[in-house]
Amino acid sequence: MRKWLQKGRLLSLIAMLAILLTGCGDPTLSTLVPQGDVADKQFQLMLISISIMILVLVVVFVLYFFVLIKFRKKAGDDSMPEQVEGNHMLEILWTAIPILLLIILAVPTVMRTFEFDADAKPSKNELSLKVTGHQYWWEFEYPKEELITSQELVLPVDTKVHVELTTADVIHSFWIPSLAGKTDTNPGDGSKNYMWFDTGSKEAVYKGKCAELCGASHALMDFKVKVVSKEEYKAWVSGFKKASASTGDADGQKVFEKNCLSCHAVGEKGGNTGPNLTGFGEKEKIAGIMDHSKANLKKWIKDPQEYKPGNEMPKLPLSDEEVDAVADYLMELKLQ
Repeated sequence: MRKWLQKGRLLSLIAMLAILLTGCGDPTLSTLVPQGDVADKQFQLMLISISIMILVLVVVFVLYFFVLIKFRKKAGDDSMPEQVEGNHMLEILWTAIPILLLIILAVPTVMRTFEFDADAKPSKNELSLKVTGHQYWWEFEYPKEELITSQELVLPVDTKVHVELTTADVIHSFWIPSLAGKTDTNPGDGSKNYMWFDTGSKEAVYKGKCAELCGASHALMDFKVKVVSKEEYKAWVSGFKKASASTGDADGQKVFEKNCLSCHAVGEKGGNTGPNLTGFGEKEKIAGIMDHSKANLKKWIKDPQEYKPGNEMPKLPLSDEEVDAVADYLMELKLQ
């Protein structure tokens, strides 16, 4: 009896913790706080399906308890109850009702599926965006604006965004829970997926994730979406294009150009195998996961594998003085 009481207490404790944890979480990383038309319509589909499931659950439990109470065995009554086989009306009902519920769910789902389908070519009124997944970071290209950035996606409010998705290595899945459902990036020559979403009517910062297991640091493949006013967006584009690789830290720039510029671009200089670091000093995160500070940047430069196992950035043979100089240089990179 004591064992059962102990188990009961444990289950009660777990249930209470589960209820408390449902209140935890980041509202910018939730499909339950939709922003924009696409996210809202997807949320409505979720409500329809959940409502149907709750309705079915309630009906089943009501019938269960009704039968349990009405037909329970009474004390002193050993008679055999009447044996009934089949009831045509009930059989028709419990066949027709699930079909009706499926139709109620299927019609809006199919309608939304066609509505959310994206053409390969964006319209003139859409902001065009090319997204490439890497292990373990995101590259964002703005073809019309002729610029490439990484990890932080800047978009104007009240804008429809057409997205072309590819991958540089394995399958990833582009997901901004507050703005749109996930879409995979599939490997293969010329393999592309398309999606669209709108940015909503308010300025905010949302979190994005990779929603497809892609390796050891899959859970750390985060990015940010900054929705800003249209005026601020234009200023950001202009500042990005004018950004220079030169800063006041000449020593740090020399070390960076010697060891890092073959992979990372800054302004018009550099390679494209690593994240574009233009305007790095204004970013909110380092590698998408670490607080933006010089101390964390030095940790990342010294041993990137410690913080994102399996990523493609090598451990560079730099002295402490060189690491400090590179960190100073990167923290000074600002958009003009």
